[in-house]
Amino acid sequence: MITVPLDLVTYRAAAMSHAQALGLFEQVLDHEPVSAPGSGLIYALWVSRVTPVPARSGLDTVSARLELGGRVFMPADTEPQGDVDVAVTGAVSALMGAYCGDFELGGSVANVDLLGAHGTALGAQFGYARLGSTTYRVATLTIPLIINDAWNEVA
Repeated sequence: MITVPLDLVTYRAAAMSHAQALGLFEQVLDHEPVSAPGSGLIYALWVSRVTPVPARSGLDTVSARLELGGRVFMPADTEPQGDVDVAVTGAVSALMGAYCGDFELGGSVANVDLLGAHGTALGAQFGYARLGSTTYRVATLTIPLIINDAWNEVA
């Protein structure tokens, strides 16, 4: 059987296009920022983990679970401050809806593991992050992608 290596460029582009299409973000980044990304709502996307998926693998091929990390940023001191959580939560909800609605990311993956059949489910954890002199309210998303037949098993 012919297998296709993990194609991060395709998977990341599909996930980013959903964020861009929402029209909510000032910026959509293809990496985790190491310095303050700016103001307004910002979304960043990166690879967080790759593991085999035993339940989807066979005798000669191994399926993979590629976990993308995504983070919604908004400066915590944005006024009115009571609206910061509303904006970040709304953006997370819209992103999760987009990923649920395009379950196969345009046919590039077997599926987004929405309910966690093979690990952590699609979800978000909220908190704060300080980059430079700016404190951001953030929501860090786990976006688990299942890729069939990612690698060959060879004896």
